[in-house]
Amino acid sequence: MTELVPTPNDCPLPRRRADFATFNEAVDYAAKSAKGLNFHDARGTLIRAYPYSEMRADALQAAYRLIAAGIGKGDRVALIAETGPEFAALFCGAVYAGAWPVPLPLPTTFGGKENYIEQLAVQLESSDPKLLLYPAEIAEMASAAAGRQGCDGIDWATFAQRPAIEVELPPATPDDICYLQYSSGSTRFPTGVAVTHRALLHNLYGHAETMNIGEGDRGVSWLPFYHDMGLVGCLLSLIANQVSVDYLKTEHFARRPLAWLDLISRNQGTTLSYSPTFGYDICARRISSQSSVAERFDLSRWRLAGNGADMIRPDVMQNFVNAFSEAGFKASAFTPSYGLAEATLAVTVMPPGEGIRVELVAEERLSGTRRDLSRPARYRAIVNCGKPLPDMEVEIRGENGKAKKDHQIGKVWCRGPSVMHSYFRNQEATDECLVDGWLDTGDMGYMADGYLFIVGRAKDMIIINGKNHWPQDIEWAVEQLPGFNHGDIAAFAIETENGEEAPAVLVHCRVSDPDERVRLRDTIRDKVRSITGMNCVVELVPPRTLPRTSSGKLSRAKAKRLYLAGEIEPFELAA
Repeated sequence: MTELVPTPNDCPLPRRRADFATFNEAVDYAAKSAKGLNFHDARGTLIRAYPYSEMRADALQAAYRLIAAGIGKGDRVALIAETGPEFAALFCGAVYAGAWPVPLPLPTTFGGKENYIEQLAVQLESSDPKLLLYPAEIAEMASAAAGRQGCDGIDWATFAQRPAIEVELPPATPDDICYLQYSSGSTRFPTGVAVTHRALLHNLYGHAETMNIGEGDRGVSWLPFYHDMGLVGCLLSLIANQVSVDYLKTEHFARRPLAWLDLISRNQGTTLSYSPTFGYDICARRISSQSSVAERFDLSRWRLAGNGADMIRPDVMQNFVNAFSEAGFKASAFTPSYGLAEATLAVTVMPPGEGIRVELVAEERLSGTRRDLSRPARYRAIVNCGKPLPDMEVEIRGENGKAKKDHQIGKVWCRGPSVMHSYFRNQEATDECLVDGWLDTGDMGYMADGYLFIVGRAKDMIIINGKNHWPQDIEWAVEQLPGFNHGDIAAFAIETENGEEAPAVLVHCRVSDPDERVRLRDTIRDKVRSITGMNCVVELVPPRTLPRTSSGKLSRAKAKRLYLAGEIEPFELAA
């Protein structure tokens, strides 16, 4: 049996930083190199080396099959985004055929079969594809969703057996739509972000230029291909910038998080790998009971440890440094960023080597209220998310729409070539967030000396008695109590029986003794009162109850909806 050899880090082909007119051209150029995608099993063993040349050949065959199936320019092709060579080839094949690939999520461990079918059906109805392609393992669920929406569904192994009759492919232009991206939270009221070739390539260029991606770089990723950081940052960017990459499936990371760091250590050329905060958090927690960090891992060449996709926690980052500095990890490798699907991916990125930088911001500035002199001053560490990408403008605006000065908190707006074309077939939603080329991100933050600081989502703000509270401040405070993990708490506002608004906190409870549960509830209530100055509703719920988005982030809005609908059932406690 021939030993598998991963694709190389270097090759003679001159590096081009995504300076192509279309993504088709980017794939064509990458295929001239020996680099490519490498897929690994749950233990990090290489099971498929997939050079870009082979990916392109498979993509062209897929394009011919799609055209033979009646897929035309501008048609949507929905793809279940499993981490594997089939998805990569089908995505590129749809682009070659002039169609718009629509990456959709795999089933998660949360919610069950019927919820997944419903989620798929809703996103299929929104994107209106002619075809849904999926791995055979989920044929029952995927075909059920396709049947509800009325599109054809076929597993990709069967699709690969169809004849591929070579035809002339439709030409692509920079202003053609390249793909549709659904944000991780868009399950109930989905809004597909339409991204043009021009927007995609500009963001990929800015990403590579800002992070100084060059010869010898290699990536590792476990992020799902249906999330913008996984798709754009860890697949499309690496193709367009001719970088080899090693993949773990997301579900394999979830079961064995340290396999991610094992893979980085084993592939000595690895320099790039990104994760939301919770990925770093779970690794630091898992390693805390082990003493052989330096023997097991070598993270000394990891120069860009990207961090984005949710609020960046400086305490978690410090814990990761504490856990893995013996393995050569450098705190300066942390590369915070800010972005969203509506801007293709990145809006701001920290310059390489600057690491995590924070500012302590008084609670009154964050909430926009006056200081309560009867309580001690409180501060939150706000992480610097870096500088805007080339040609990207960022502006902080007040409620009146006027730009604010440095250190003044307001709504974050951005404008640039990589801002989305529109929400697909949703002009009302498009008009709400796109004004004169400027995108209302929905996030709150401030600028300081050219750097962006994010403080939270505007729609998550809890407003009680005219005072603003950020839910993450409450959640993070409760997480400091013993026994809690990142993502165990969801905070939001509810209306109490007397008609007043109050903060509600849902907390994963792993305690079985009834008296201990009561003590835990009272401890949490006291902790939240110390933060907000108010009584709150504390509900202890079974572990794994709180809903998450498809990218693994806590969904406060869905948690509130399920709680109010009675679908999240708290433990019954004595008064």
